[in-house]
Amino acid sequence: MAPESTRRGAELNEEYWRDFLGHPDTFMATGRRLFNRLPHGPRCRLCAAPFQGAGGSLMRLIGKRPSDGNPNVCNSCQKTMIRHHGGAEVEGSMLFADIRGSTTMAERMSAGEFHTLLDRFYTVASETVFQHDGIVDKFVGDELVAMFTPLLNETRHAARAVETARALLVATGHADPSGPWVPVGAGVNTGRMWFGAVGEGNHTELTAVGDVVNTTARLAAMAGAGEILVTADAASAAGLDLNLERRSVDLKGKEQAVEVTTIRVTPEVPVQA
Repeated sequence: MAPESTRRGAELNEEYWRDFLGHPDTFMATGRRLFNRLPHGPRCRLCAAPFQGAGGSLMRLIGKRPSDGNPNVCNSCQKTMIRHHGGAEVEGSMLFADIRGSTTMAERMSAGEFHTLLDRFYTVASETVFQHDGIVDKFVGDELVAMFTPLLNETRHAARAVETARALLVATGHADPSGPWVPVGAGVNTGRMWFGAVGEGNHTELTAVGDVVNTTARLAAMAGAGEILVTADAASAAGLDLNLERRSVDLKGKEQAVEVTTIRVTPEVPVQA
């Protein structure tokens, strides 16, 4: 059995994360929106502080810089995660966005060309998430994982996740007549998940786990290029048009079919006179 001090520490950390993620923070929301206007990425995945350009120079003046142990977050956020190691179950929404056909694309490109493509996708995806008040959980290969909580979105986290997915497909060119510069499919889900800090010391990282996360990942893997698959819970919470296409899909590892609403981002067809 864990010592009383350890159990008490875990309870305090859980209380911290539940309060941090579950209650709108006007100061942090304002700070993130300010940081997001400063040039330019990469940025801290939690507070959106820029690491490079004029914005990065300004952040260094106030003591913010990439963490030595985890360059995806700033040193200030890293210290907070280490101090409050652990997490809590919270209500939120997840967005996964996956490059379609990346294996074939990599075969047809040099390693350097493929890296350049991924780097461009990471940059565009991060900027899109931050612009819609989301948190970049991580990038896994050719996939974006992002989270939206009441912290910055109050009760609109599902709508924000859908808006971000749509904006990302537009940003990657799916609404352009010439087609996307990279084909992307996405999944959105909402519900309770565990979110917090895992790892040890300076190598602590943010992550989210749970069935909501797993289901979102499966949806993104199934979505076609230019397509967003939104679970019924997320569609209802986001207030999506009831006339949008709805269907049941069988997902790997799920015993029952999942009801989804389908959103497609495609080039607009000119109206004939």
